[in-house]
Amino acid sequence: MKSVRHPSARLQTGFTMIELIVVIVILGILAATALPKFIDLRTEAVDSTVNGVAGNLASAMSVNYAGCSAVGHAPSAAKCTKINECKFAGALLQGVTPDATSGAFTIGNTAFTVAPKTAGVDITANGTTATCTLTGVNGSTTRTADFQGIGGGN
Repeated sequence: MKSVRHPSARLQTGFTMIELIVVIVILGILAATALPKFIDLRTEAVDSTVNGVAGNLASAMSVNYAGCSAVGHAPSAAKCTKINECKFAGALLQGVTPDATSGAFTIGNTAFTVAPKTAGVDITANGTTATCTLTGVNGSTTRTADFQGIGGGN
């Protein structure tokens, strides 16, 4: 037996207005809760970058000092680089060309400067240590990290 459809019955095609409104409201709620998390990622990324570079600088300065010590405390182009101030620590990083006067350097979109944490307390001789402060600026975000620097090649 064949089923007969009433002439006034319509086939439903697509979604009703209420279904569309419910989906839009759900998407709006999801976007409102997720957006602040994505906006805050830039600050966390700059924080991580500055902390990572500070760790690399501390390690590079220690390795540089060890290389200098192995050749009798004299600068040697093959073994070490002369580092007698915190601001010149960037010279130890591969692929970085710091400014000859200020020691400032850039990695990616972040500009870095290194200075002694306490004014007047800087690395002065081979094997002397000082707390250095790395400052990274990316757009409007500025972050700092401290690390222990050690002089070499002096």
